[in-house]
Amino acid sequence: MDLDTAGAASRLMTRLDDFSAFTDEPGKLTRLYLSPSYRAACDQFAKWAVEAGMSARIDAVGNVRARYEGKSAGAPALMIGSHIDTVRDAGRFDGNLGALAALAVVEQLAEKGIRLDHALEVVAIGDEEGVRFSTAMTGSRALAGGLSATAMEAKDKQGVTVGEALKAFGGDPERAYSARARGVAAFVELHIEQGPVLEAKGLALGVVGAINGATRMLVTVTGLAGHAGCVPMDLRRDAVAAAAEMILAVEARAKAEPDLVATVGRLEVEPGAVNVIPGLARFSLDVRSPRDEWRRRAVSDIHAAATQIAARRHVETVMQPVHEAPAYVCDARIVAGFDRALTGMGLPAFHLPSGAGHDTMVMGALAPAGMLFVRCAGGVSHNPAESITGEDGALALAALTRFALEFKG
Repeated sequence: MDLDTAGAASRLMTRLDDFSAFTDEPGKLTRLYLSPSYRAACDQFAKWAVEAGMSARIDAVGNVRARYEGKSAGAPALMIGSHIDTVRDAGRFDGNLGALAALAVVEQLAEKGIRLDHALEVVAIGDEEGVRFSTAMTGSRALAGGLSATAMEAKDKQGVTVGEALKAFGGDPERAYSARARGVAAFVELHIEQGPVLEAKGLALGVVGAINGATRMLVTVTGLAGHAGCVPMDLRRDAVAAAAEMILAVEARAKAEPDLVATVGRLEVEPGAVNVIPGLARFSLDVRSPRDEWRRRAVSDIHAAATQIAARRHVETVMQPVHEAPAYVCDARIVAGFDRALTGMGLPAFHLPSGAGHDTMVMGALAPAGMLFVRCAGGVSHNPAESITGEDGALALAALTRFALEFKG
């Protein structure tokens, strides 16, 4: 098919710049779920969809859903999209690229009057980032039929609930639980990698094999505070020294297994005086892997190492779980479809895991799901410096379009 992918890719890159104007904070891209700028972005996205010949609506939870019919009305749909909410002071590609690229796929077909055996449903999803409320992935959970019973009760820092914000937005919290998508044959998402692997490999695109599961814990180490000048080193019960050894054990365990990552991102010390031996230390622990059994085994090993260190240093330690998310293995048929798209373009079918969570892992409960990653400069994301090249953007759109054309529902 003679599609103008180059023209569509150029328009996509321009739109990404234009779309970043929808922000809650002038001079920064901050577009929080159900905010005025999020509403404006939804309206613009729906307008573009209608201009492309699609039917479009904003559903009860604030997702934009647009449909391009196949040769037969009501045919099962390949759903393509990503989120359009952002973190605070974000880059313009995270989420937005996947949503706008999905729209660009349809525009190419509509310009040539092409209809496929399957329909295409483009979706711009809300609340993937989970920045405003104490929940995340509200939009995709609603689409997949997995919205929790208390989802509408979550509050932002001003005490506004999701349900209240939805009403102000123009949504319907009562209908949120019936927003499950129907007739979806598969879901795919294009996204920037948010890491440095593709860049290090010299590759523009990569097929996601699995999305990491995550365990988060709060580790508390209790020792005994004392005078920094009066307690001999061999008689100390220094909570920070013990925590430091535990943190190094975390790093060593993660390095011992491919695709396993572990991070201590926060460390608190009490009493926090320069002349007092710390009696208490708390640190966060985040362990991720594309395989749940690897992650669970690593968490168990870290717990055992921390217990041994605590015993030897005469301190106490408690590891409190605060978050648990299972890994999602991308559907083999979707992975194979992206492999064919890449090799058909003369590109290697390189597989890699996603270290970050994505709507795809939620949508996998609704239909076969998978992802395509595009290289981002320096692996930088959630940052205004987030960047992809126009050439990589064009390759990503071409691969996504090829997948859509060749998809067999």
